Amino acid sequence: MELYIRGRRPLAVVSGALALALWGGCARHADTAAAPPDAQVVAVEQRDVPVVREWIGSLDGFVNAQIRAQVSGYLVKQAYLEGSVVRKGDPLFEIDPRPFAAALAQAEGQLAQAQAQLGKADLDVARFTPLARDKAISQEELDDAVQARLAAGAQVASARAAVDQASLNLSFTHIVSPIDGIAGLIRAQIGDLVGPSTGALTTVATVDPIKAYFPISEQAYLEFRGRDPHAPSIPAGTKFELILADGSTYPSKGALLAMDNEVDGNTGTLRVAALFPNPSLLLRPGQYAKVRAVVNVEKGALLVPLRALSELQGGYQAATVDAANRAHIVAVRAGAQFGSKVVVEAGLHPGDRVVADGIQKITEGELVNPVPFADPDAAR
Repeated sequence: MELYIRGRRPLAVVSGALALALWGGCARHADTAAAPPDAQVVAVEQRDVPVVREWIGSLDGFVNAQIRAQVSGYLVKQAYLEGSVVRKGDPLFEIDPRPFAAALAQAEGQLAQAQAQLGKADLDVARFTPLARDKAISQEELDDAVQARLAAGAQVASARAAVDQASLNLSFTHIVSPIDGIAGLIRAQIGDLVGPSTGALTTVATVDPIKAYFPISEQAYLEFRGRDPHAPSIPAGTKFELILADGSTYPSKGALLAMDNEVDGNTGTLRVAALFPNPSLLLRPGQYAKVRAVVNVEKGALLVPLRALSELQGGYQAATVDAANRAHIVAVRAGAQFGSKVVVEAGLHPGDRVVADGIQKITEGELVNPVPFADPDAAR
C-alpha cells in the first residue's frame, strides 16, 4: 500500500530517488579520490657548475691628485673647465705672480752683487800672490784676501740658491695638472687668498683605468687559502664583472690589482682592489657597484630548480618520486645558487625525480601522477 501526502509524491518514490542520488554522489567521489594528483617532476641534473661570488664595491680613481696651492697669494685665474678632461701639464689656476716676480728680481740683484764681490776677491788674490812671494806684502794680507775670496764664493752660492727658490715660487703661481684625468669642481673662488694651508683647490682623477674596492670575508679568504696555501685568496687570472646601479652589466671585465695586508678587525673582511678599463669614462669615483666573479668550478654538482626546495626551520626539504610514483619528503643541504637552480650538496642522487613545483601540497607516501616540469625560466 502506498501512503500519499496531499500535494506531495508518494514517500516510496521520494525515498528511492534520494537513495539513487546519494549512490551517484558516492560513485563520483570514489572516482575523484582514485585519480592521483599531477606533480611536475624533473630529474636531478649533474654537471660542472661555476661558483660565483658577489660583493658590494665602490669605485675610485686609479690616481687621485689633490690640487693645492704651494705658495700663498690671491687666486686670479681659473684656466680649466670643471669636469673636463685635462692632460698632464695643462694649466688649472693662476695665483697673482707680481710679488713673486719682484722677489725673483731682488734675488737676481743680490746674486749679481755677490758675483761682483767674488770678482773683486779673485783680483785681490791674483794681485797679492806675487807680492807676497816677493815679500812686498805680508803673508797675512794674502791669507786675508784668500779668505775673502772664499767668503765671496759662498755669498754667490747662497744668492744663486735664493734665485732658484724665487724662480720656483714664481712657477708655483701657475698651477698645472700633474696627471691625465678628469678635473673636479673648483673649491675656491677667484680673489680668494689661498696657500698651502687652505686645502685643495680641486682634484684631478685618472679614471681610465678605474679601481673597484670590495671586501671579502675572512671565511672566504681562509677557504681559498685552504685549497692552495701558496695561492692568493682570489685565484690569479680571475675576471671580474661590474653590476651597475641600474642593474646593467658593465661590458668590460676587470682583473685583480691588489689586496690589503691585513683583515679589518671591525668587519672581519679583507679589502681587495680590481682594475677595470674605462675608455668611455662612464665609471666615476664614488660610484657603488656589485663586483661578481667566478672563483671556482664545482665538479659534478647536483642541480635542481630553486622552487623545488622548501625551507623548514633553517633547513631545506625536497619531494622525490619513486618508481611506483609515490612521493617521499627528504631533507637536503642546499649550496650555491646558479641562476634559477641551486646546488644540492646532500640528500639527493643523480637521476632522482624531484617535484619541481608545489612541494607544499605533497604529503609523505602520496601517490602522484608525474608530468614533465615546464620550466618558465627556460623560455626567457
